[in-house]
Amino acid sequence: ISPTGCELCGSIEEILSTNLVPGDIMLIPSNGTIMPCDAVLLSGTCIVNESMLTGESVPVTKINLPNPSEYPKATGDEIYSPEAHKRHTLFCGTSVIQTRFYTGELVKALVVRTGFNTAKGQLVRSILYPKPTDFKLYRDAYWFLLSLVVVAGIGFIYTIVNSILNEVPAHTIVIESLDIITITVPPALPAAMTAGIVYAQRRLKKIGIFCISPQRINICGQLNLVCFDKTGTLTEDGLDLWGIQRVENARFLLPEERACSESLLKSEFIACMATCHSLTKIEGELSGDPLDLKMFEAIGWILEEATEEETALHNRIMPTVVRPSKQLFPESKQATDQEMELFELSTTYEIGIVRQFPFSSVLQRMCVIARILGEKRMDAYMKGAPEVIASLCKQETVPVDFESVLEEYTKQGFRVIALAHRKLESKLTWHKVQTINRDAIESNMDFMGLIIMQNKLKQETPTVLEDLHKANIRTVMVTGDNMLTAISVARDCGMILPQDKVIIAEALPPKDGQAARINWHYADTLTRCTSSSPAINSEDIPVKLVHESLEDLQMTKYHFAMNGKSFAVILEHFQDLVPKLVLHGTVFARMAPDQKTQLVEALQNVDYYVGMCGDGANDCGALKRAHGGISLSELEASVASPFTSRTPSISCVPKLIREGRAALITSFCVFKFMALYSIIQYISVTLNVKCNSDSKAHTYKLLQVSLNTQQSHSKIFL
Repeated sequence: ISPTGCELCGSIEEILSTNLVPGDIMLIPSNGTIMPCDAVLLSGTCIVNESMLTGESVPVTKINLPNPSEYPKATGDEIYSPEAHKRHTLFCGTSVIQTRFYTGELVKALVVRTGFNTAKGQLVRSILYPKPTDFKLYRDAYWFLLSLVVVAGIGFIYTIVNSILNEVPAHTIVIESLDIITITVPPALPAAMTAGIVYAQRRLKKIGIFCISPQRINICGQLNLVCFDKTGTLTEDGLDLWGIQRVENARFLLPEERACSESLLKSEFIACMATCHSLTKIEGELSGDPLDLKMFEAIGWILEEATEEETALHNRIMPTVVRPSKQLFPESKQATDQEMELFELSTTYEIGIVRQFPFSSVLQRMCVIARILGEKRMDAYMKGAPEVIASLCKQETVPVDFESVLEEYTKQGFRVIALAHRKLESKLTWHKVQTINRDAIESNMDFMGLIIMQNKLKQETPTVLEDLHKANIRTVMVTGDNMLTAISVARDCGMILPQDKVIIAEALPPKDGQAARINWHYADTLTRCTSSSPAINSEDIPVKLVHESLEDLQMTKYHFAMNGKSFAVILEHFQDLVPKLVLHGTVFARMAPDQKTQLVEALQNVDYYVGMCGDGANDCGALKRAHGGISLSELEASVASPFTSRTPSISCVPKLIREGRAALITSFCVFKFMALYSIIQYISVTLNVKCNSDSKAHTYKLLQVSLNTQQSHSKIFL
């Protein structure tokens, strides 16, 4: 780690990570490290595991920030920000698995944020200092105990006054008066209620649910809404390749299950699947985005990267090479050794990835420039969201029924990726490609077809959600995934019934003097709607602020869906709409960790008792803020969550609610018994004190009468 001032002289100083300040330049070890701060990458590349922040244990590749002196057109007057330049930023708490450098350069990063200002610091701060959760049960219990104190005070004053009037000795007054207070406010009440919670905690432990906040067990009995994460919670972690559907002469061919057939071996479609990805090798194993990994494994190709020694000796344009495995050439199995060598020379088919434009969530696509061995011209391959890819392709290459085919797949819950290809001009040399703008490549492409991926539901998901609906417990999906994918999964698992309508709320922030606005669209027509298509009139949307009954909630035919950007705009500019939207909102997609927490708070503000079920570190804030947070992972999420399930499925949710209701009933019964016992004892003792005082006064009067009689008799006798 070297301060900025020492960078010029080349000296390296080793210091504690706690002494880092913004502006320092740190060296990233080649064998990886855990980042102690937020830093922007200045040179080299890093492979980073960001599961601490995103919840997805998928290694991502970070590239260095472009140098304005080398690429003036690419950067312009752009100002760096960690949110806008995530691709170049190493975030605090993330694990750097592997680094790569070129021509002997060290991998350097500039410190930009430290401490609680980092992304991890904000997450830890939300865990350590959450907003206080107001539990109505305990609040009412405190008010009841306070009322008992008032009653005890009345009895205390009454006893003192009554005893003084009856001339009771002082030490007796003190004992009897204080006895009233200890009788009225039961000292055994906390212990009795704790005993019920302890037994509930033992039962939860037997079924594999561990609790670090026992007071929340009672609150789980009051839950009437549960938020679920999607990936890893409702669905399996990974995606499976369902099939491909190629396009020839602007027409869709029939869907194909296998992509590694002999006829497609040297096709442009397979070449796109082999090159357009962000995979890398970590200790000899392919690693990267699960979608890219499944896509590459489906074609059975081999990826070869330059080793660390080679990259240190050569420059940064040394390409990654992909090629088919020998098993894909059936002729090779019957050949002799000499024929094998000739066969390999004649059939060598390799593709070098010359440059990669990484995937951008804003652009919803990624692109690579590749070159087939022996070819003079380079090729550009692109994949991404089907609507975006189709808009960048020549219209004559896009099938007429593109929208209907795409809508059919999305309705069935498939995740659809579109592919496109373009032959680049021969004048584009190797070095020109390294400086060319992305927009110049991603245009006039030829549409090649679709890749259909399937995200399977967990086996227990539909049954558990059905049980919750029968119990009049509302379910909501909060995910960082795509909107259409989330809606289709919600329909598959029964969260949205087939006959129900889904309305997507698209909120746009103020721009160019125009006020913020909300566009309403039906989800079924989202793939067909354009900027000129008519939107739904907000007055025609049947939304009520308050449900008259739970049955009214179950009869709701409309569900709202929105993404994180729209949710942020609505919170800022349409505060009056927030209660209406959260009352009927079922799908919240592309939600950031802090937005999940804000959603839980918004649901609590409309008097919901909210449960949250998730498995990632990005759910930590919401798990801590909810009335009952259930973690399905034993990693970071279990630190913030009151409950952790050993079984990684949502079957633990109804079990926890059942135990919560049982514990809640036990607490009510114990509370009623102890309160009634104290009140009866209080009344009895008070009456007893009065009777004792009256009997003492009556005895005193009898003694006085007898004494007066004796005195009168003595006088008469005298």
